[in-house]
Amino acid sequence: MKQKTPLLRNSGLQTLISSLFCIILGLLIGYLALLVINAEGAWTAITNVIKNYMTYPTAPARMKYLGTTLAKTAPLLMCSLSVLFAYKAGLFNIGVAGQYTLGAAASLFCALNLGLPWYVCLLAAIVIGAISAAICGALRAFCNVNVVISGIMLNWISLYSTNVLLQTVKESTGKDTIRLVKQHADSILPTLGMDKWFSNNQYVTIGIPIAILVAVLVWVILEKTKLGYELKATGNNLNAAKYCGMKENSNIILTMIISGALAGLGAALYYLSDIEPWNVNSSSVPGMGFNGIAAAFLGGLSPIGSIFSSYFIQHITLGGGYVDLSHYCAQISDLISAMIIYLCGFVLFFKTFINGRLDKHEEKRAHKAQALEAAQNTEGGKK
Repeated sequence: MKQKTPLLRNSGLQTLISSLFCIILGLLIGYLALLVINAEGAWTAITNVIKNYMTYPTAPARMKYLGTTLAKTAPLLMCSLSVLFAYKAGLFNIGVAGQYTLGAAASLFCALNLGLPWYVCLLAAIVIGAISAAICGALRAFCNVNVVISGIMLNWISLYSTNVLLQTVKESTGKDTIRLVKQHADSILPTLGMDKWFSNNQYVTIGIPIAILVAVLVWVILEKTKLGYELKATGNNLNAAKYCGMKENSNIILTMIISGALAGLGAALYYLSDIEPWNVNSSSVPGMGFNGIAAAFLGGLSPIGSIFSSYFIQHITLGGGYVDLSHYCAQISDLISAMIIYLCGFVLFFKTFINGRLDKHEEKRAHKAQALEAAQNTEGGKK
């Protein structure tokens, strides 16, 4: 008789339990940090972080800032998909931040300097992100250069190249690029009426449904297609894939191209919504690319799980802005968010821990069953 598989062996349930544990632990550590700094307002501060837009007393205000949270979730989701797509194929694409940066450069330059429509700017961001990642893929495939090393190097090249390029489209009296609504409104992503659902929040664009559709598409590619199987097989065992006739070098480069394209698309969805300009004096790559790593692992390296993990991370990050600054410094919200995001990376560790405990429990149960059977056999022999 076939034994029933324990419920805790289900990978999805393990991911959910591990993610919730990391979230609760992160919030607890954040709360303890608030208590140490100023115990009086600690509870109010941590509840405001959790509530985010729910701190507003009126429904229209809550809907408006929910829209802003969703608008900022879309690019994070794309970065998360970029990380997990490469990771599924055995590649750790830490260069997502640089590919995202180049996507921002391409989309804003095409919009502000060339006056191109939004869909062309979107395509330009996808192409430049793909090309940047393809360089890392080619170095890995033909020169055996680790993608982590090449990705980190290209992050900084991408940042300073972007700053130089976008100097040509910055405000004459400031350090930020010109807002799209002033220069070329046709380059802004259309809302298709969705902004009305969120109290006329103009940042709620088609970028949100595009990100969700891409997540579903990535899941289909990875789980339901021959291409996805080959990419994962190449990542799991390069030599075995080569022995089976798979083009391992082509698969590595293709994986990085798709991963970079997703990161570039994420940048376009963010900056073409005109939610924020680019600071041409930036000295560090956008955190969105690195947060995508946390979102990917918090979501259990699942494209569907990444939808929810990306939303949660943005929800907590933006919720940190509602901490009372009369009791705490402005950086406290970043500290709490950083703690939670850091712990998100331990989801796979906790899944491994759960499986280890289950293995030990099953091993003990098997030993007891064997001992019982041996005792019964001995007793039967005596009779």
